[in-house]
Amino acid sequence: MSHPLRSHIEKITPLTDDEFDYILSHFTTRTYKRHQFVIQKGDLVRNDHYIISGLLRAYHTDQDGKEHIIQFAMEDWWISDYQAYFNETAATLNIDCLENVELLCLSLPNREKLCADLHKVEHFFRRKSNFGYIALQQRVLSLLNNNARERYDQLLQQYPTLIQRVPKTVLASYLGVSRETLSRFSS
Repeated sequence: MSHPLRSHIEKITPLTDDEFDYILSHFTTRTYKRHQFVIQKGDLVRNDHYIISGLLRAYHTDQDGKEHIIQFAMEDWWISDYQAYFNETAATLNIDCLENVELLCLSLPNREKLCADLHKVEHFFRRKSNFGYIALQQRVLSLLNNNARERYDQLLQQYPTLIQRVPKTVLASYLGVSRETLSRFSS
């Protein structure tokens, strides 16, 4: 059975065993418990995170204490506070675990080294970034143009397993609706 990261990369570019071993040597493995923070606002963000198992959320808390969920991330996805990661500044987001999580962590220096050493890795991250930009644009446009029911239906269509894994209050926050409104959609 292939390593999950290898399978993930090979959706974009093939790897030899030596190339994959070299890539994997630049990652560290970390585990976190449900409700534990991977990143807290104000932290220095040292890693991008590839998810082996589990579910996380990235969110911002406004001045009134209301949480605004930016993204969920589950197996075979990546998550970080990218502004802080690439600019080497303090985090503006919180990222916590909605389930127990196993992550592969990649520091910015190791990412840069891998990209310099292997064109395949640079190509992989460029393609993943493009997919991320597209997903972000779709999310913003959905928030601007769709009503709450349409956003819920779109989420259900795109990520059917996510609905079963995320508490209703958290899902409501992601969609920008009350828990009561969400309950009407899902009944």
